[in-house]
Amino acid sequence: MKAERKNNRERILDAAERQFAKLGFFGTSLRDIARTAGVDVALISYHFGKKQELFDAVMLRRAEILNAERQQMLEAAQRRHAPNPPPIEEIIDAFTHALLNRSTKGGEGWRSYFALIAQVNNHPQWGGAVMNQYFDPLVYKFLDALRDALPGCDERDLFWCYHFLSGALTLTFAETGRIDKLSDGLCNSEDLDDVHERLVPFISAGFKSVCTPERAARPGARRGGRR
Repeated sequence: MKAERKNNRERILDAAERQFAKLGFFGTSLRDIARTAGVDVALISYHFGKKQELFDAVMLRRAEILNAERQQMLEAAQRRHAPNPPPIEEIIDAFTHALLNRSTKGGEGWRSYFALIAQVNNHPQWGGAVMNQYFDPLVYKFLDALRDALPGCDERDLFWCYHFLSGALTLTFAETGRIDKLSDGLCNSEDLDDVHERLVPFISAGFKSVCTPERAARPGARRGGRR
């Protein structure tokens, strides 16, 4: 009986993930999810309550896995280089590797999840709140690591560079096919191994170019930050 309940719960989560990724939160009904999962709507209410609670469960299920993997990579890099901070490249790799690896090799469920993340991150009304809830505590740990690796940087530069990194990841996960057409097929938006090979050095170079002591010496610059 416990195994059956667990299977039903996972089937509902998988179906909700697919539907939310395809139609968005507001475009998806519990009936859509129940039909996709092959269960009664009442069973969804039994396991999760309302649609918002189901959405939260969908987000949390994989966020916990991703956050644990990313934190482990960051801490491993910090141990390797202690007492010095890790190189920028290793910090960015720790931040992005689990995301791209899961999206590439994790199966359709992970691809649906990242498509959903891309939607949420671009939503002007509630994207910020959702990302803050599930990912920002870990993001602040990475920002602290970047501060250590970029001593004296202007806080504005640090946060803008993170913003650009987040935007690059969001566009990549959306897999719009824009780069496929622009490059006349030379690049494939689904080839996330190709992305990872280039994303880490590109983003790292941006941080190192923008977050400099010289820029931090400008009038109005702000150094230091939350710890």
